[in-house]
Amino acid sequence: MYSDGKNKAYSGQGNHGSNVAAFVVMFALFLGSLYSLSFWTLENAWLPGIACLVLATAAFLIPQGIMGRSEIKAEQQEQR
Repeated sequence: MYSDGKNKAYSGQGNHGSNVAAFVVMFALFLGSLYSLSFWTLENAWLPGIACLVLATAAFLIPQGIMGRSEIKAEQQEQR
C-alpha cells in the first residue's frame, strides 16, 4: 500500500498515536460496560443491563465497523 508516495507495510503503520488513543477509548468503553454490571440487582436489572449491552457493543463495533474500513478508503483513493 502506498501513502504520500511511501510504501507502507500495513495500513496502521505510522499511526501509533491514533492507534493508542483509539485503543484507550474503546477499552474504557469496555471497562464501563463491566462496571455497569456492578449496579445490577434483582430489583434494578434493566438499566445496568442495557448500559452494559450498549457500551460493550460500541466497544466492539466501532473499531470493526467504522475504524476498520481502511481498505475501502484506500480503494477510493486509488480510483481518483
